Amino acid sequence: MGAAGNLRVIDADVVTPSDDLPARSLPLTFFDVKWLRPPPVQRLFLYRLDHQHHHGSVQQLVSDLRRSLSMVLALFYPLAGHVRLTPGTNRYELFYQPGDGVAFTAAEYDVHVDDLASCSDDEPVPVAKLAPLLPPLPKGRAVLAVQATVLLGGRGLALGVTVHHSACDGASSTHFLHTWAAACAGVDMPPPPVIDRTLIADPKNLYGIYSKGMVPSDGTAIEFAGTGLSSYPADQLLATFTLSQELLRGIKDALAAEAARHGAATMPIRCSSLLAAYSFIWSCYCRTKQSQNPVEDGDQTKTTYFLFSVDHRTRLDPPVPKWYLGNCLGPAIAAARHDELAADSLGGLFAAFTAIADALEEAVGEGAQERWDGCVERVKEAVKAGLLSVAGSPRFGVYDVDFGFGRPAKVDIVSVAKTGAMSVAEGRGSLGGVEVGISLPPAGMERFRRCFSDAMRVVGV
Repeated sequence: MGAAGNLRVIDADVVTPSDDLPARSLPLTFFDVKWLRPPPVQRLFLYRLDHQHHHGSVQQLVSDLRRSLSMVLALFYPLAGHVRLTPGTNRYELFYQPGDGVAFTAAEYDVHVDDLASCSDDEPVPVAKLAPLLPPLPKGRAVLAVQATVLLGGRGLALGVTVHHSACDGASSTHFLHTWAAACAGVDMPPPPVIDRTLIADPKNLYGIYSKGMVPSDGTAIEFAGTGLSSYPADQLLATFTLSQELLRGIKDALAAEAARHGAATMPIRCSSLLAAYSFIWSCYCRTKQSQNPVEDGDQTKTTYFLFSVDHRTRLDPPVPKWYLGNCLGPAIAAARHDELAADSLGGLFAAFTAIADALEEAVGEGAQERWDGCVERVKEAVKAGLLSVAGSPRFGVYDVDFGFGRPAKVDIVSVAKTGAMSVAEGRGSLGGVEVGISLPPAGMERFRRCFSDAMRVVGV
């Protein structure tokens, strides 16, 4: 019997906002429309339950999750709606009407929480064991679905959250999660979302540029990419690698030394912990791919890409409020030769950092917004050539999402198993650092683990 056979659905219903709200529509902006085609983000929160939480029984806990979700949807009502074509146009909007709500599934799963939230780093878990805990989005272009699953013996709870990126970015979706968790725990909630798409000006018609070739010109509505179990590769593994504070310091020191060796008095840009993590993982990833498929002589100079997002809320003129509900991300695209990135010495790490630093400067530096009209095409070119992309951010504070029964034991973005991205979050516990989730087949995962260990030794950790 497969992992899905261990799942029993106890209840499936739709949770509507607690307040009576009128029908409302939010036009998709140019930041939103480019996410219509990619698959949704599926994040899994795993909690250990010690039966000392204020919710009492596990059944009451699930009931409290449902009740508090209804309360919070009154604030985040667009997430209870669905994406549709604005009547009489070929433009999309996020539409809510009375009776709309979020699909909420309650289930039981005969797997122990410790089998899913391994205490040791880099210990892979089969994606097939995690996928049943993640709800699909209902048909009709719904943008949010939730599944609360009681794990074996009532000793754990898995909360699966599926969000379509066209509705909002990670800053907004985790704002929603923090608000929901606070309402469930009975503590002060964060500020409410700012729901106003007029804050995103579009004088250059970037919506039209981005949607060209993505949205059918004949007015036919698109359907979202699938999110069911069958959409995940059968043999894929998911593992979390923690870059500790000690390792991040080692990476920064190694990069500074390598910059000096190249005759640079200073680094091209300040090396933050996040840039250090990006550089380290990208170079490890390229070495993994090279050992899997040795590069032919003619492909030594092949360019490969690294894609990460930049939040532009504070960079727009005027700035967009921190709590704006929607997308406000632009791509930063790093490019470098594959053979240089895959070098075993510090050269590969330095090549990765230099390319990422250049991409960040291009994305936020002077004149960056003047180049936004071509960013979708540049992303398409990078995808075609081969790239590693990033999902998540340490700034989202996912390990602080406490519904009243403790902090998560583990948080995974399981959807990276089908997108090929790496997930990023803050390190668990009090030691800090950065967590990175990688999904590969078994042989590829073993190669990546070796490359990661070897790279740690190279930077002296």
